[in-house]
Amino acid sequence: MNVPKIIEEFRPQLGLILGSGLGSFAEDRLEVTFRLSYGELPGFPVSTVPGHVGQFVGGEFDGKRIICMQGRFHLYEGYSPQAVTLPIRLMHAAGVKALIATNAAGGINPNYAAGDFMMLEDHINFMATNPLIVDSSTEGIHFPDMSTVYDAEWRERLRDWATAKELPLHEGVYLATTGPSFETPAEIRAFAALGADAVGMSTVPEAIVATTLGLRILGISCITNLAAGISDSPLTHEEVGKTADRVRGRFADLLEAAISFC
Repeated sequence: MNVPKIIEEFRPQLGLILGSGLGSFAEDRLEVTFRLSYGELPGFPVSTVPGHVGQFVGGEFDGKRIICMQGRFHLYEGYSPQAVTLPIRLMHAAGVKALIATNAAGGINPNYAAGDFMMLEDHINFMATNPLIVDSSTEGIHFPDMSTVYDAEWRERLRDWATAKELPLHEGVYLATTGPSFETPAEIRAFAALGADAVGMSTVPEAIVATTLGLRILGISCITNLAAGISDSPLTHEEVGKTADRVRGRFADLLEAAISFC
């Protein structure tokens, strides 16, 4: 894969995907070196969803060179699983060895509240597709073991930090659907029976490809709303953005700690 010169010269060590409404971290906490719009890259997808700026941001924090996706791509935008995960392959080609993937998610676990955070200990792929299907790339393992997608040691260190800071941090199972419609109450009951603690529309394809390429992965969900049948009010994308903005500072603190433990 051809890596843009500005990224190649930056030599990133860590990749960071900033999900819906969570892109402010790049501006708030990084010493920014460059910005590169997805639209400037030939053949690259562009973000079409509110809350996703649609650019790479390179910057430094805690002595680490970080390349951020300020906005990601989704299947519901009409992109293929291969297109959705193209940025992961680009980051790997640029030298990234570890990935933090964040997302906005709906809480299924009755112990979760809007504004909480959840580390992904596992996931359920309910998207009925896989980014490795008809994958012509020679990189990575085509039949990867998915037993330990999310790095246990990384999670343990972040868990200990959160406990010391008295910041509530759950660990649970994330279930991914294609979207863009929110789930029905019956679907949420079914997902709970399957063992899901939160539901969203991203992250799993990226985690599959990152695993294939041998990257260490940490997943963090911001529980921006309670899922259908649990919430007392209709679900809206605006609610996702409002909750993400409300916890902006705590989310940034959590990400800083995650980066320092990488």
